[in-house]
Amino acid sequence: MQDQQTHAETPAAYVPEDLRVLRQQEENDGAAQHSSGVPLVNGARSAVADNGKRRDRNYPPAPQPLPYPVIDNHTHMDFRDGWVTVSVKDAMDTAGAVGVRGAIQVGCDVESSQWAVAAAEEDPRVLAAVAIHPNDAPRLAEKDALEDALAEIERLAQHPRVRAIGETGLDYFRTGEDGRGVQRYSFERHIDIAVRAGKALQIHDRDAHDDVVDVLKSVSKLPESVVFHCYSGDEALAEICNEYGWYMSFAGTVSFKNSKNQQAALAIARPELILVETDAPFLTPHPFRGRPNAVYMVPYTVRFMAEHRGVDVEELCKQLESNTETVYGKFDS
Repeated sequence: MQDQQTHAETPAAYVPEDLRVLRQQEENDGAAQHSSGVPLVNGARSAVADNGKRRDRNYPPAPQPLPYPVIDNHTHMDFRDGWVTVSVKDAMDTAGAVGVRGAIQVGCDVESSQWAVAAAEEDPRVLAAVAIHPNDAPRLAEKDALEDALAEIERLAQHPRVRAIGETGLDYFRTGEDGRGVQRYSFERHIDIAVRAGKALQIHDRDAHDDVVDVLKSVSKLPESVVFHCYSGDEALAEICNEYGWYMSFAGTVSFKNSKNQQAALAIARPELILVETDAPFLTPHPFRGRPNAVYMVPYTVRFMAEHRGVDVEELCKQLESNTETVYGKFDS
C-alpha cells in the first residue's frame, strides 16, 4: 500500500542544491545537544542515530494528497533536520499540496515558544502552542530561572494565535528521579496557565503514564481540551482517555511494526478524541523511519490510521478535521 501512496520525488523545497558542500560542513562542525537531549550538529539533528548508525537525511517522497484536508496537531518547523532549512511558507505550501491545510507549531522552551508565536503571526495556516519542556524544567530550576521562564510562557499564552499550552508534562526517560518533583511542579503550573488563559493543554508523556494521569486527576481544574501528544500509551490508558474525554494525538510511531500498544489503543479510541500529528522532524512514519519528517508527511500516518481502524480515508480525514477545530478553534479567527 505504501508504494501506491507516494509520488516519485521529494518536494522541491526539501531538496538541497549542493549536497556535497553540506556534507563537508557537517564533517567540520562539532556536535552539540538540544535541551531535550537530541544530538545536534550545526543547529540540526545529528546524522548519527541513537544506535550509532548514520541516518539517511534525505527527505522522503511526497505522499498522495488526502481526499479531505487535515491539520498537523504538533510540529517543530524551527528544528532543522536533513540538509536544508525550509521556511514556514514553503513548509506549509508543500503540506497544502498533499491535503494538510494547517499546523500547530509547538514550543518547548522560551525561545522556541517565541518563534512559534512569530510563525503563527506570519502565516495564517499556523497556530502556536507555548511551554517549557519537562526535561528543561529541572535545568532551569537549577539556574533559578524556571519562574522567569514560566512568566514568559504565561505572557505568550495571552496571544490570540496561541491556542495551546504545550508541550508540557512528565518525561522519565531523560530525567531521573531527582528531577521529577520539579517536572511535576512545572506541569501543574502549565495546567494552571492553560486554565486561566482558556487554552488547550498539549501533554508530553514519556515513560510516565501513571503519574501524568495522577496529576490530571489531582489538580483542581483542567482545561476544556487535554491532548496526549504523540500518544505512546496502551489500551489501558486509551480507556482512561475515553472515559475522561482526553484527546489522543497519533504520530508516525503508530505505524511502526513494534508499536503494538499504540495500535491497540488506536483501535479502541473514541473517534471524536483522535488527532494526528508529525512531531516533525522526528518520528517519521513507516517505511521511512529514521529519515527527516515534515508537515507534508501527515498523509502517510492518516492512511495507516484509516486502514488500522477499518474506516474510509475521507471519513477519517473529516473526523480529524472536526476534532482539531474543536480543540484549537478556527485558523482564521
